[in-house]
Amino acid sequence: MDYPIQALGFNKVEIADRFWQQRQSVNRKVTIPINFKKCEETGRVDNFLKAAGKMEGPHTGLFFNDSDVYKVMEGACYTLSLHPDPDLEAYLDQLINIITEAQEPDGYLYTARTINPSAVRPHIEGPSRWSNLKVNHELYNVGHMYEAAAAHYLATGKQNFLRLALHNAELIDSVFGSNKHQDVPGHQEIELGLVKLYRITGEERYLKLAKFFLDGRGHHDTREQYDQFGVYGYSQDHLPVTEQNEAVGHSVRAVYMYAAMADVAALTGDQTYIKALDRIWENVVSKKIYLTAGIGARHQGESFGDNYDLPNASAYNETCAAIANIFWNQRMFLLHGEAKYHDIIERTLYNGFLSGVSLDGDSYFYVNPLEADGHYAFNRDGAKTRKPWFECSCCPPNIARLLASLSGYIYALKDDVLYVNQYISSSTEADLSGTKLALRQESQFPWQGDVSLSFKLDRPKAFKLALRIPCWAQGQPLPSDLYHYADQDVNDAKSEISLSLNGEALSFELDKGYALIERTWQTDDMLQLHIPMPIRHVLSHEAVQANRGKVAIERGPVVFCAEGIDHSGSALGLSLADTTELQPVFAMDLLAGVMTIQGDGLKLIPYYAWSHRDEGEMLVWLQRKS
Repeated sequence: MDYPIQALGFNKVEIADRFWQQRQSVNRKVTIPINFKKCEETGRVDNFLKAAGKMEGPHTGLFFNDSDVYKVMEGACYTLSLHPDPDLEAYLDQLINIITEAQEPDGYLYTARTINPSAVRPHIEGPSRWSNLKVNHELYNVGHMYEAAAAHYLATGKQNFLRLALHNAELIDSVFGSNKHQDVPGHQEIELGLVKLYRITGEERYLKLAKFFLDGRGHHDTREQYDQFGVYGYSQDHLPVTEQNEAVGHSVRAVYMYAAMADVAALTGDQTYIKALDRIWENVVSKKIYLTAGIGARHQGESFGDNYDLPNASAYNETCAAIANIFWNQRMFLLHGEAKYHDIIERTLYNGFLSGVSLDGDSYFYVNPLEADGHYAFNRDGAKTRKPWFECSCCPPNIARLLASLSGYIYALKDDVLYVNQYISSSTEADLSGTKLALRQESQFPWQGDVSLSFKLDRPKAFKLALRIPCWAQGQPLPSDLYHYADQDVNDAKSEISLSLNGEALSFELDKGYALIERTWQTDDMLQLHIPMPIRHVLSHEAVQANRGKVAIERGPVVFCAEGIDHSGSALGLSLADTTELQPVFAMDLLAGVMTIQGDGLKLIPYYAWSHRDEGEMLVWLQRKS
């Protein structure tokens, strides 16, 4: 039992996209090496040396800093799968040796305690092992270690890191479970890691342990369990997971949990998990997501707000939350096969996620607001723009691992259906019931909506091709009524999409958001898809108080913003009339080449590219003049 749909693995897909290939290259050559360097400079690696007895001194930094090292290692392993690099492989082995020496004999691994058990803080690390799981990230850290170890094993075939992870997982399994220690971690992550260990080893106990940690949430004798924004709600421990209907609390913790629930549901067939996930997903997409696909509105608790509580200048929208939302929506697609999940992934990739990393790959946003005045330090550590690192630096290594594995989100396969989910120039090979298919995609996204697919087969083969038709091409910014277009209805939008096969026009029907083409495919077949990208005026649901009387601009999957540098230093007072004629103008020499939107003195750039030229004003939602 598993997901009914299987993604084609990132190591089976080669990206050749002008837009994303450059970002993957920068990630491999700049972001990952800098992340490793920062882990060394800030004492994160030294903590393992201290725990191993190879260095003197107290634990350095935050109690969950071990996890940053693991996440960079995971990203590095993904790049290693695609780009063999003996030096990088040797560096990883060196780190693995250090971590192995830091591990205690029974498998325990948590440098904040191992370095000096008598110096731990009772209110943070806890007086003894497992005594303060709601705070100390004891299990969160090793969850990331499991994911990194799985990535290393799959990339290299080596078992040194995997053995280390399994030794720790055996300890955790001996401590927690039915008739054992009953508690759940404050920050979900170990559940995802345990599932990856299960997939590699086939050991049912790891899957059962992941489900134990999920099922253990929300069982309290106090009335506070019903306070979704209280102590328990912060870590989604206010109700049993199968009874939750609304996304609450710390956004990253929540969405990691939802992703893990999807994994466990797929592997166990637990329908109560799936029903809960469906309810929560509808709540997020209908009431708690920004136009940029950012989630987690509040600085307080890095959390979801109330329904329709989507402020702009004070928006939190942690980069890690955007990444976690991609993880979750990919799993929801694999469960249900509906295009709407990849609509969210696409919008996140081009907006709420990509804004989190600079074009040069060496500085990052922790927080991604939709409005900035140039003075308010919205980012962590007092920053008004991207920073090269943070004291709490979970986002940079998370960016590294997402970009390194991006190719795994493009294609998927179910029986005789091949899904094309993201329009990113790439090539892949697949086995269709014994027939070998080589597929090549050429895409002009995100600036133009032209896509071509060419096929090579060793013999003719009948199968269905499912092409995602984005919701923005069907008259909806997102798959809900949270946002809507002011200037085009659904029927008009659909009528402009065209398909052709070998030069001949092809009609199609939509099924769950996909154009389905069923035929016997021949080698050298060429399919061409055209999706118009008109400039769209976006309005919010009336319940979103922050956006009343305001309008935003998007084109295709990209949300645009105004920066002060393009408007004599001031963007916050800008307004836009419905009748203003706007034109897309590609600026090759601006911000590594971007589409701009211009008209009547107004100039907009893609939201993801803001804050590269100065620390001035920025605005997504402009005052609307009807």
